[in-house]
Amino acid sequence: MRKTALIISIMLYFSCAKEEAEVTFNTLESSFKGELEWVRNFGGSSVESAQAIIKTNDGGFAIIGYTGSINGDIDTKTIEENDYWLLKFDRDANLQWNKTYGGSKDDIGQSLAQTSDGGFILTGYAMSSDGDATNNEGFHDNWIVKLNAQGNLEWESSYGFSGHDHSYDILEASQGGYFFTGFLDITSARADGNIEKGNTLTSHGVGEFWGTKIDEEGSVQWRGYFGGTNNDRAHSVVQANDGGFVMAGFTESDDYDISSTNGSYDFWVVKVDAFGNLVWEQSFGGEGIEVSYDIAKTTDGGFVVVGNTFSTNGDILNNHGESDMWMIKLDENGNLEWEQTYGGSKFDLAQAVVESMDGGFLIAGNTKSNDYDASNNMGENDIWLVKTNQTGNLVWQQSYGGSGLDFGFDLMENPDGSVFVVGESSSADFNPLILKGKSDLILLKIK
Repeated sequence: MRKTALIISIMLYFSCAKEEAEVTFNTLESSFKGELEWVRNFGGSSVESAQAIIKTNDGGFAIIGYTGSINGDIDTKTIEENDYWLLKFDRDANLQWNKTYGGSKDDIGQSLAQTSDGGFILTGYAMSSDGDATNNEGFHDNWIVKLNAQGNLEWESSYGFSGHDHSYDILEASQGGYFFTGFLDITSARADGNIEKGNTLTSHGVGEFWGTKIDEEGSVQWRGYFGGTNNDRAHSVVQANDGGFVMAGFTESDDYDISSTNGSYDFWVVKVDAFGNLVWEQSFGGEGIEVSYDIAKTTDGGFVVVGNTFSTNGDILNNHGESDMWMIKLDENGNLEWEQTYGGSKFDLAQAVVESMDGGFLIAGNTKSNDYDASNNMGENDIWLVKTNQTGNLVWQQSYGGSGLDFGFDLMENPDGSVFVVGESSSADFNPLILKGKSDLILLKIK
């Protein structure tokens, strides 16, 4: 008993866990404490960012982002405008190849999935109608790019109307084809004559959750938009066990598809079936602003959703300062099971979450704080990695960065328990890096 008590005391002393955190046996056995093993940057003299990372079936991984450079690590483009940027690494984190996709205007890569044929499907939003892109309806369109395993273009297609239409996430559907989600500028879409919403016509306005199901060649099988009269945006999607799709983002509305709201902006989670019919929707938040950026499916069939909150009431039991990371756990029907906030007295935000191998969760984002849950800050925004147990209690946290702006946008847990975090950095003193441009795509390995 004395030996066990001593071990627990030592582990608690050296962790960054909240005093009230419930430390599980799996956490005690873990040797993963958030130490930075290495950090690498990629880019040219302009702006680069990594937005998403995935495992690949050869044991390596791939990163999607965007680049505005025509020099440095980028040698496949000649115009200083943003293009989708895909980087492929082997299992030892050696860069195998990197390629850009786009035209002469602003094309921003956001998410990717590996396809069952070994290739890749990319999504984001694009303004180009030249180069790799054959069509644009105005401003940004949802732009889908299908590649083979070597990153060569097989087909591409844009989906949108005359306004700003953004796609933020994509997956390969279990029933075949692909599903992507984001934001539809419904005001412009209606002006273009589009008034569809499943089988019902509505007068929704401003912006909507937009979900689109396409087949293996990019032809639309169905699409639907969901929301109210104000601003509603979906940032992420997972496929439910029954074949439906669960989208997470935020809503500013309190009418039409939104049954109840708590404040100015809420987390909004929407479940549709395999044919795009609305199954359920739930909003979560307080009187302030809540925006969710990622959703992950959990082993019990439920979901976790992360983002940030400015509220101190409603569904939020604790807030440390200006804005906190916020994670909520939902059951398979969208009912709230628990919630947790993480942060300090300044601005803190979660961008991505995964369920870790020990049953807890890993969250990537950024922090400006150096108090309460955030123990250190190098200046401005730092990349912030948070580890929790199964019920969301903080186990440890660590920040990484320099005196400039550093952002973490996605993460991936490796079989050995290490974690890759991707994002962007504009710090000239993020040791041991040498900044290549205005901002660099950044890859961290945390052991």
